[in-house]
Amino acid sequence: MARKTDTPSSYHGEPIKFDPNFRGPVQNRRCTDVVCCIIFVIVILGYIALGTVAWIHGDPRKIVYPTDSQGQFCGQQNTSNANKAILFYFNMLKCASPAVLINLQCPTTQLCVSKCPDRFTTLLEVSRKSNWGYYKQFCKPGFVIGSKSVAEVIRDEDCPPMLVPSRPLLQRCFPDFKSKDGELTIADQTTFKDGDENSRSVLDLRDAAIKIASLLNAKELGIKILEDYANSWIWILIGLGITMVFSLSFILLLRYIACVILWFMICGIIISASYGVWHCFQEYSVLKKKPDANVTISDIGFQTDLSIYLENSQTWLIFMFVLIAIVIIIVIMLIFLRSSLSVAFALLKEGSRAIFYIMCTLFYPVVTFFLLAICIAYSAVTAVFLASSGKAIYKVTSADDQCMYANLTCSPKTFNQTNITKACPGAQCMFAFYGGETVYHNYILVLHLCNLFVFLWLVNFVLALGKCTLAGAFASYYWAKRKPKDIPSCPVYSSFTRAVRYHTGSLAFGSLILAMVQMVRIVLENLNHKLKGSQNVCNRFLLRCLSCCFWCLEKFIKFLNTNAYIMIAIYGQNFCRSSREAFDLLMRNIVRVVVLDNVISFLLFLGKLVISGGVGVLAFLFFSKRIPLFQEMVPQLNFSWVPLVTVIIGSFMITSGFFNVYAMCVDTLFLCFCEDLERNDGSSSRPYYISPGLHKILHKGEERAKSSASS
Repeated sequence: MARKTDTPSSYHGEPIKFDPNFRGPVQNRRCTDVVCCIIFVIVILGYIALGTVAWIHGDPRKIVYPTDSQGQFCGQQNTSNANKAILFYFNMLKCASPAVLINLQCPTTQLCVSKCPDRFTTLLEVSRKSNWGYYKQFCKPGFVIGSKSVAEVIRDEDCPPMLVPSRPLLQRCFPDFKSKDGELTIADQTTFKDGDENSRSVLDLRDAAIKIASLLNAKELGIKILEDYANSWIWILIGLGITMVFSLSFILLLRYIACVILWFMICGIIISASYGVWHCFQEYSVLKKKPDANVTISDIGFQTDLSIYLENSQTWLIFMFVLIAIVIIIVIMLIFLRSSLSVAFALLKEGSRAIFYIMCTLFYPVVTFFLLAICIAYSAVTAVFLASSGKAIYKVTSADDQCMYANLTCSPKTFNQTNITKACPGAQCMFAFYGGETVYHNYILVLHLCNLFVFLWLVNFVLALGKCTLAGAFASYYWAKRKPKDIPSCPVYSSFTRAVRYHTGSLAFGSLILAMVQMVRIVLENLNHKLKGSQNVCNRFLLRCLSCCFWCLEKFIKFLNTNAYIMIAIYGQNFCRSSREAFDLLMRNIVRVVVLDNVISFLLFLGKLVISGGVGVLAFLFFSKRIPLFQEMVPQLNFSWVPLVTVIIGSFMITSGFFNVYAMCVDTLFLCFCEDLERNDGSSSRPYYISPGLHKILHKGEERAKSSASS
């Protein structure tokens, strides 16, 4: 009965034979994939060495503090620049774009100052009036007034040729651009005088002004968002707590009324989405008659006030089409999967029962989160130190484009003793960037790639460890003859220790394969991004095809790895053998796999949407002061969408954490069920471990699926 398949069993191995001594996860094990385990440990030690070397050579101050032309940090304590935390550019007109400024590669002298200029003035004007009091603070230290002519001072860049009202941004002095009556101004002026006292338009810095203005807006927006978080963090935590309660209650209630809850959830989504379509159509019909409400969203651009979008007819039209698509997709899924719903309901109910008996599995994601946090933090810190590795590199900067020594490496200590200043009057040895000529500095990019690859490997290993641990715990539940009496004590801890002690190599092997595929995908996506503006359609098409193929490959490997980890947790075999046996077992039961896999994934996804969406609706009603009982408790916010979006995203992540445990439970029970049907025949000497009711429903579901497939 259990072996009836459309494909001969010899194609995918022989069915598992009855073993009277089998009682679930094997206790007597030996280490598997030892070679991969040794390689994994060596890679971790190498990763620690990489972090140590990066820590020795790197200096985060190079990122935190701006660097002047002499390679000194602005604002660094216990230095001459301790009270000078802002970087000032002598001639802003030499900087073509703000990107050049931020990258510290603007070809003009850069000086650490305590404050930015607040007025218009020029070196010629100050020299005529002999009024150096204010101007001198922006000259190089040690400059002696009157020691050089104005032309020599400008040539040697001892002082800036002009000052422009500025304000600090990213610890650098940027012109204080403002818009007045639709015109770009600086200190209410549209023109200014350069170093030669020629009248220049503010529009000469128009490109820089646009980008700087956007940076300013982004900074102000960030400050307001932080203020909203400070005022609403308690209510955000309450919303996330409600999500945890709803998720836990949802999973536990499935044990008793799975059919009622799931049908209520499906019907509720369809009814809510249908009402949303009607409401969006009504709003669209009203706004369409208003001439000022027919502006396209692209013309509106990004706005922090969401009410602006709600007053636009196109917004409601988009909402309506999205909801229509949701309703159509759900209805089509129900039509094609209607015969499998009862089977999925029964398996979900059994999964809820298993979790009820092993409640500690719901808290294992905390361990996974902790290990992932360590991996992410270490990788991020290593990346920062690698990015800040290197010594200060100085380049020859000349006002004359014909200088043969321009852009050559130089040393500030010996620069004045060379012939460069004679061959190129006004040339200077200025700080350019951080780098080096050693083997370490030449392979910084390779080390960044190594950091990324090991990070992917470690993250996949942590996730694999979690899957293997949960699979071992739930397999202990399934193969217990008398539930819950025969379930071993501390099944999660026992499964975790078995996985770490015996199968680190196997888990590392599976995660290595997945990390390699993900690394190739990242490289392809990076190439595709760089060729986005390319006219070579053929290359872009091939990259798209390769990206699609590797995306499919990644999904398949994840599916195969998950089932391989279940077999490892049960039998303790190596990764390759476990993968083969899991694949053969699934192929021998391919009808059941097709029936259940998509249905259960679909139902769990709907559950995530219902819980996170329901909490999101409650958060919206609360923060928009539409609940009379809590109106006075709502904090004052700049943007009500800040806590709302945080609650929705956080709710979806928390729900995913709970439901991922649930999904692993169902996958494990399903694989054990397929094996149970091959091992046993339901007789008194070889009884099924699965409950009779679930076995009856699963068998009927398989027969319906076969009959519909044959027809």
